Amino acid sequence: MKQHLKVRGINIVYDDYGSGETIVFIHGQPFNRSMWDQQVAVFKNGYRLIVPDLRGYGESDMPSGMTLLDEVALDIIHLLEALQIRKATFVGLSMGGQVLFELYRLAPHLCHALVLADTDAKAESVQSYQARLQLSQDLLAKGMQFYTDQHLHQFLGKATMAGKSAVVAHLRDMMVNTNPLGASLVQRGRAERRDHTGLLPDIHCPVLIVVGEEDGFTPVEVAKGMQARIKNAQLVVIKDASHMPNMEQPEIFNHHLELFLQGIQ
Repeated sequence: MKQHLKVRGINIVYDDYGSGETIVFIHGQPFNRSMWDQQVAVFKNGYRLIVPDLRGYGESDMPSGMTLLDEVALDIIHLLEALQIRKATFVGLSMGGQVLFELYRLAPHLCHALVLADTDAKAESVQSYQARLQLSQDLLAKGMQFYTDQHLHQFLGKATMAGKSAVVAHLRDMMVNTNPLGASLVQRGRAERRDHTGLLPDIHCPVLIVVGEEDGFTPVEVAKGMQARIKNAQLVVIKDASHMPNMEQPEIFNHHLELFLQGIQ
C-alpha cells in the first residue's frame, strides 16, 4: 500500500506491503520503486516489504541541493525508525547497493542481511569522477529522453533487448520520466562517494552478491572482488541479464533471493 512520510525535510513516498520479517528494497538510478515490481509480487505474501522512492526520484520530493549517498542512507534509517523497524534485510541494486554501504557504515545494527546487486564498493577514479560531473550537467542540459536513447541498451542484456519488450518498455518509462534535476543532483553526489572497499571485511551480517553475466557497468569480476573481501558472502551470476537482473530474469533472481532468505532465518 502506498504511503508517504516526511523524513529529514523530504516527503518520502514508499510502498508498505505484507507482514513478518522486513525486506527493504532500494532502487537504482535513474529509476524508481517500480523496478522492484516482480519482487514485490512474490515476496509480499511472506514478508513485510518497504519499497521507497529515494529523494528526487519517483513520487518523493526533490532535495534542495547535491544528493550525497549518505544523505539517502540517512533517509532510509530515519524512515525505518519512524516505522519502528529495528532490523531488516536490505536489497539494493547499482546506486541502491552503494547506498547500502553507507547505511551499513552508519547503522550496522539495522542490517539483518544485505543483498548487493550489480554494484561496486569502490570510489570513482579521476576519470569517472569527471564523467559523473559531466553527466550531471548533461542531464539538465539535454534531458532524460536524450540520456535514455543513448544509454538504455547498456542496462539490459542482448536477450532482453531482443525478446522482452515489456521489460524494455518499463525501463524506458522509468528513465524518461525521472526528473532530470533529481538525476543530476544524485550524479553530482555519486561523484563524491566514499571508497568502501575497506569496509567490506568488517561486514558481519549475511551477504548475497548478485550480478548479471553481461553487466558492463559493474562486471562479474567486480562482484567476485567484493565476495573475496566479505566473509562468507555468497555470489550468484545470472545468465542472459545485464545490469537489471531482477527485471530481466525475475524468476531466477527471486529464486536465489528466497534461498538466501531461507538460509538466514
